[in-house]
Amino acid sequence: MARKSFNSNGKLEQEAVKAKINKETIAEALSLFAYIKPFQTKFFLSLLFIALSALSTMIFPFLLGKMIDAANPGAVLAANSPTIPSTEFGLHLKTVHWSLNTILLLIFLQLSAQTVFSFMRIYLLTEVGEKSLANIRIDLYARLLSMPMNFYSDNRVGDLSNRISSDLSQIQDAISFTLAEFLRGVFTLIIGLSFIFWISTELALVMLSVVPLIAIVAVIFGVRIRNMARKAQDQLAESGTIVQETFLGISIVKAFTSEPHELNRYKKSIFSVVETAISNARFRGAFVSFMIFSVFGAISFVMWYGAGMISTGELSTGDLTMFVIFSAFVGGTFAGFADMFSQLQKTLGATQRVRELLREPTESVELKDLNLIVNQVITGNLVVEDVSFSYPSRKDVPVLQKLSFEVKSGEQVALVGRSGAGKSTIASLLLKFYEPSSGRIIFDEIDSKEFGLTELRKQIAFVPQDVILFGGTILENISYGNPLATKEQIIEAAKKANAHEFINRFPDSYQTVVGERGVKLSGGQRQRIAIARAILKNPSILLLDEATSSLDSESEQLVQDALDNLMKNRTSIVIAHRLSTVRNADKILVLDQGSVKEVGTHEALMQNDKGIYRKLVDMQLEWSTLEK
Repeated sequence: MARKSFNSNGKLEQEAVKAKINKETIAEALSLFAYIKPFQTKFFLSLLFIALSALSTMIFPFLLGKMIDAANPGAVLAANSPTIPSTEFGLHLKTVHWSLNTILLLIFLQLSAQTVFSFMRIYLLTEVGEKSLANIRIDLYARLLSMPMNFYSDNRVGDLSNRISSDLSQIQDAISFTLAEFLRGVFTLIIGLSFIFWISTELALVMLSVVPLIAIVAVIFGVRIRNMARKAQDQLAESGTIVQETFLGISIVKAFTSEPHELNRYKKSIFSVVETAISNARFRGAFVSFMIFSVFGAISFVMWYGAGMISTGELSTGDLTMFVIFSAFVGGTFAGFADMFSQLQKTLGATQRVRELLREPTESVELKDLNLIVNQVITGNLVVEDVSFSYPSRKDVPVLQKLSFEVKSGEQVALVGRSGAGKSTIASLLLKFYEPSSGRIIFDEIDSKEFGLTELRKQIAFVPQDVILFGGTILENISYGNPLATKEQIIEAAKKANAHEFINRFPDSYQTVVGERGVKLSGGQRQRIAIARAILKNPSILLLDEATSSLDSESEQLVQDALDNLMKNRTSIVIAHRLSTVRNADKILVLDQGSVKEVGTHEALMQNDKGIYRKLVDMQLEWSTLEK
């Protein structure tokens, strides 16, 4: 089961339901405490300071009560009747008398100690939590980087990002805050109950008959209020989604004169938020009114009962003051445990989701060595032998069937065919994003399975049609092909890609920030940056998903010249969409229904009037004539 929610961008996400608390979920959570082990000394010190902080806090009501008694010593003597000197420590504390000045000094000593204890517990637990979670984040990110491509096909990027951000933040809060508050609450409860029974067992039993009832009702109200507040947030996020969708598609909205429709949609969404908020306000109002009546009523009842005990000499005024304050601490702690229980459920749910990722099988990619030495150098000879393949999510739908072809070192080979023929799948298999269902892929007479993944991929470059640039600078995007390259090597690669000139026209030159996915650059500029990146990698085999199909004539020529520089003297496999761009290929493979149907040069294939290639070329010529 999952609950719908919206992220900060207004996109719909799924939030897992809180996990049930049982042996399995607790074991999952405790497994993450292995990350605390390197900092265990500071962790246990923080627990000690939590206990000391709770103890010092609970001493304050005791000293306050003694201060009140010090102002009225006669009443204290009557209440305690110390006719026989006591040797018991508890009773001795009960009858001890200090001057007002002594008690004030003790209070400031107590506050000073509490200040130190509180600072140390927060500082140490935060340090332990931050460092532990940093290691978990790094391990989880490394795990995600090592996942195979089919994992990303089955999971949404937004969900994965959510696990790194919100799920780990939930765990971090549990270590740094919730755990501390829970332990502090336990200590406060134990010490508080001990004190109130020490002051008066009779009055403690009266108080305990009232406080739990108030705490239970508070928990029930609190859960309902949180659920309604969450519903209002979801509805508000949904209205934000409407705004985002409308503005992203504003041209369509205006073209179809749908302004009234969009306005009505937004009104409906906003008014549903208003209704939920008002309903929640009624509930919160009832809750606050109930709490005011119950808490003050309970205090009044306890005070009334205690006043009767004072009049009979069973209790002093200071003792009653102590009792009321300790009762407030105990009642507040009871109420706080409900929220902690809810936080614990969320943390267990987050832990489960993180542990699921940490258990996922990964690829054997190199994550540490940037300058990995390639032991098996590929010269560029390639053999695809009887390869069949179906995607893991659609195993009943064959994409490639007994596919075979050969490419010699330095050859330029084009893959053409109708949409769905398997062209892009071949590129994925060569990069070992997936393994063939059957058959072999051989590089320089060595089976691809004999290569390490990182070692193989370091020798293959891929230039997609839809170029993906990262949000940094032009220099950083080009250096992605070789992170250890010098600036001179990067500039040389840019020159070969016909990119150096337009880069220098920017005020910041190579330090120009390209924006998210390269949004600040034109299509042709992005393509040339991608080509420079591939040139810098200096691969043995080049995979090109035709990079000029969506460019204007001027950009197309510049990009094509850059591609010619890139393909020079290296094995190149071009996935062709516009057949006019592969006329000069050494070999053209025509794919249909997952296998090679025709092989030859452009001239040879055009001789076959009934061939698939000839039909594809004629069809494209007709379309280009109609467009003109």
